[in-house]
Amino acid sequence: MLDYLGSKKNLAGSACGLVGLSLTLAGTAGAHWPVVVAGLYGAGALIAPPERPSAPGFPEPAEQLDELRVDFDRLRAYLAEVDLPPAAAGRLTELDAMLTALLEPGWVADALATDPEAVHALSRAIRQDIPESVDTYTRTRWWTRLNPGTEPPERHLERQLGVLRTEAESIATTLRDQEARRQETHTRYLEDRGRSQ
Repeated sequence: MLDYLGSKKNLAGSACGLVGLSLTLAGTAGAHWPVVVAGLYGAGALIAPPERPSAPGFPEPAEQLDELRVDFDRLRAYLAEVDLPPAAAGRLTELDAMLTALLEPGWVADALATDPEAVHALSRAIRQDIPESVDTYTRTRWWTRLNPGTEPPERHLERQLGVLRTEAESIATTLRDQEARRQETHTRYLEDRGRSQ
């Protein structure tokens, strides 16, 4: 009820109702003035634009990075408990170093926050892809012991971690290219400014 009192429909209806009251005071509405006022109020309420719901507030990319750092720490704690073969552990160490550098607070994270697609890709890697790869390896390794002679699950894990590292490198390359373009643009601006003086 309180929402309706401040709504556009009520305000437009009230304005039209006031016009009806002025007509009544001017003597043009006659004995049916309540119907005129009510009718004008209803007409005003009907022609008013509908209320538009406000858009939901989602976290900004910078806020998402803060949450992602917390999840990354949880992932690292989980990975510390998993026994991985040396080759996969090496690939995971390389991937960990790349993700740590990208998520480290500072200008790199600020540049990352301007690219929602990159934030989403990192989020997917940390929250879904890496845990799924390691968990699947752990479960498949158990079955391989029961059924020897199949392809070793560590090969798949190594390949998966390699793909994820390539994705992280691609994000870093994109950020580097953005900064290089920014630098070139600033150089051109300074040169053009120097020529115009």
